[in-house]
Amino acid sequence: MESKRFLISQGRELQYYLFGHGSKTIVMLHAQGTSSESYFEAAEYLAKSSKVILIDYYGHGGSTHNADLYKLDVIGDDVYNLINSLTNQKIQLVGHSSGGLIAAYIESNYHCCERLILEDPPFFASYGDRRFNTFNYVDLSTICHVFLNQDEEKDFVLYYFEHQYAWNFFPEKSRAKMRDKLTANARKYREKHPDKSLKVMFWPKAALEAFRGMNDYDPEFGEAFYTDSFHEHIDYDSLLKNIACPTVFLKAKTEFSRDGIQNCALTDDDVDRIGSLVPDFSVIRFDCGHGIHIEKKREFLKVFE
Repeated sequence: MESKRFLISQGRELQYYLFGHGSKTIVMLHAQGTSSESYFEAAEYLAKSSKVILIDYYGHGGSTHNADLYKLDVIGDDVYNLINSLTNQKIQLVGHSSGGLIAAYIESNYHCCERLILEDPPFFASYGDRRFNTFNYVDLSTICHVFLNQDEEKDFVLYYFEHQYAWNFFPEKSRAKMRDKLTANARKYREKHPDKSLKVMFWPKAALEAFRGMNDYDPEFGEAFYTDSFHEHIDYDSLLKNIACPTVFLKAKTEFSRDGIQNCALTDDDVDRIGSLVPDFSVIRFDCGHGIHIEKKREFLKVFE
């Protein structure tokens, strides 16, 4: 693995990672709140037969943190410029969650892909009034907003752990006690290992993946989803209609909480709507949560065979 930086212009840099060699190039864009580190294991496997490029987009990892840049078209254009500087061949472009929105934007505007692989991106659900009823809004977006408007806690990772919506899934009688106890454990870990991804005893391993790369996440990025400014000037119907390559959508299970919050990135109706817009479209469904490449590693990697 090799880490590099690409200068777009003064004050605009993208960090990226290179894995392997081969005639085929796979580019992977991580989800919001994490970084390219989320795809390291998958990249190491795929690098046995392909050249793999992982990119931290703005507000994440080692790339520029500047709230003025947290818009889909700005990020998409700059990420494409980086890709174009590395290869002039058609690529397989992979995007998880928000990274999938960026990947779709790039293919729609630049037609640089031989195949587009969208890992559960939140089309239609993450903007406008509908976003208010989604897990991302009541969890990460709102927590970012509140964090930015308080002065007591400086450690966003710890603040997120203590205030995450997931506490609502605990029994009401024991919720406060468990939150206080586990948050105290999280604080001790953060004090001892401030540069490491958070680990908390008794917290599910899959859930801890959300903290992988969060040390280098700018909560202003979450604010862009809270205010809806990330999607400014974007017409997703037109964007999806303009995708020219074969597109594979990886769909996690559809779930709603007891209080009606949409816990999944998008619904089955949303997937049908995407399929009606993208000319060459197929769906692979997974019985797992949003992080398909983490929860269903083997099945995820089979998509590239």
